[in-house]
Amino acid sequence: MHTRNRTLVISIALFAVLALSACNIGIDRNADGSLRAEARMSEDMLQDEISAAIADPLVQSLTADLREGYVWVEAVRKRLGSEQTDDMRFRLDLGASDGHLTAAVSEATLNDAPIDPARVGLWNERIAAKLERAGQRNPDSALQSVSVGADAVTMVWRIETPRSRGE
Repeated sequence: MHTRNRTLVISIALFAVLALSACNIGIDRNADGSLRAEARMSEDMLQDEISAAIADPLVQSLTADLREGYVWVEAVRKRLGSEQTDDMRFRLDLGASDGHLTAAVSEATLNDAPIDPARVGLWNERIAAKLERAGQRNPDSALQSVSVGADAVTMVWRIETPRSRGE
């Protein structure tokens, strides 16, 4: 297949996959032939992804509030074997490092008491992996930047193509 046709097919396939996902996508071509994909994740989708990443069946009614530069998360956690609940809160900062998404949970509390650092570390790993999978739709892509705004999380990806690789 001719390089130009292959690039077109890759671009169309990428666009189709992204269009079917919950992210809004914009794709541009860079001067070197690579693609720049900008994925916007809504507050609702982010909330669902964080909830799935935490993977705690006792966590109920989790809400993610997008703020300029970070995400504030609040949830109610039911106590095991009881009808009582606890209030859970944390700050989530997202970043990009070496082409991958990073997540840093801080200020994590359960009824104003600090949450175990080992649990927070696990959340960092799970949240970063879950959100990266939700925003990345091409194995030849690398995350360049991520920003949190009042209405969406925006991830910018660089997607290598045969042209950008000199093929």
